[in-house]
Amino acid sequence: MKLMIVSDTESRYILDYFDGNVFSGVDLMLSCGDLPAPYLEFLVTMINAPLYYVPGNHDTAFQRNPPGGCEDIDGRIVEYKGIKILGLGGCRSPRREIHQYPEKDMAKRVRKMRGAIKKNRGFDILLTHAPAFGLGDGSDTFHRGFECFVGLMDIHQPKYHIFGHQHKSYRAAPGPDTYKNTRLINAFGYKFVEY
Repeated sequence: MKLMIVSDTESRYILDYFDGNVFSGVDLMLSCGDLPAPYLEFLVTMINAPLYYVPGNHDTAFQRNPPGGCEDIDGRIVEYKGIKILGLGGCRSPRREIHQYPEKDMAKRVRKMRGAIKKNRGFDILLTHAPAFGLGDGSDTFHRGFECFVGLMDIHQPKYHIFGHQHKSYRAAPGPDTYKNTRLINAFGYKFVEY
């Protein structure tokens, strides 16, 4: 299955020079947040595939005007053609604001997912806005990853953790490619992934 993953920055190539041949065969699109609704709507209109997303910390307007034709999976597990995807939006912050969480609040959200995880017998993809702590995150408070995401991977060992929030320009070297049995992918910009 061919996945297209996007996060944080609009691609001028996609918007200005869209070539349907480049995106043919995409089965599913996943967004890790901080992209404008019109951009997500453009993707779902031009590429014949569903788009699931989690909100980023800049997606506060989605509460009033969510992107049309796209599905918000924040705090849920969805299944698409046998692939189970757990979505958790937002980033780490010392204060509580829309899509911003202290570590203990995100850990509480993760605990609330236990029943759904058990019912679904785990999940294959962890789709988040923020990275996991120490695994491709930043050093400042706002860009540090969540420790509870590491715990989720320790216990459930999904095939992929796909995240955003950490722009490529924020660090000199990329984070690790894997954590135990989980492949880590920063979706900044856009990428294709074969599942």
